[in-house]
Amino acid sequence: MAISDWPASERPREKLIEKGATALSDAELLAIFLRTGVSGKNAVELARELLAHFGSLTKLCIADLHTFSQLPGMGPAKFAQLQAVMEMARRALAEEIKSGDIMDSPQSVRNYLRLSLGGKPHEIFVGIFLDARHRTIATEELFSGTLTQASVYPREVVKRALFHNAAAIIFAHNHPSGVAEPSQADETLTRSLKQALALVDIRVLDHFVIGSEEVVSFAERGLI
Repeated sequence: MAISDWPASERPREKLIEKGATALSDAELLAIFLRTGVSGKNAVELARELLAHFGSLTKLCIADLHTFSQLPGMGPAKFAQLQAVMEMARRALAEEIKSGDIMDSPQSVRNYLRLSLGGKPHEIFVGIFLDARHRTIATEELFSGTLTQASVYPREVVKRALFHNAAAIIFAHNHPSGVAEPSQADETLTRSLKQALALVDIRVLDHFVIGSEEVVSFAERGLI
């Protein structure tokens, strides 16, 4: 049955307008993005099929063009639209965490880092440099590495922090495996960075580890 034949209260677009986006399922939200289905499937049915194929909305959003385009109804145009939506979300979150004390928006920080680093094929180590009021000065990719680890040099991190005249810093890196659990090496590195930065009176406020569907905070784990 075509979605246009459904009761108005069950159509994704009308449901969103009436109840808000949070009332919709992943499939319904994706159906609004898709706009149309394919032969034999309406947009909601196609959305459910896509989610079942990829396993989650997150994995669909981080799929590369080749993988994305293998599925019926998908192609470069839809891929470009999806990437544009993702980038708009990243930029909106970046604006939010720049507008005031970053510690007042912990979920926005998590969401921004997950959108920026989740699903990357290699490890990326990022620093968010903050002033004395914990406002964002700059966000930089400091190091990138192999599929298993990045080489992070405390001296270089200290140099960048001094360049930005930072009073504090938040670190983040992704695990390409998708599992966000911090490793022993992550803990050792964080201690080394904290000690090096303390010598120049710069505080390490947190270190986030980003997986495909989870973000782990060192501060919340009592590891900072």
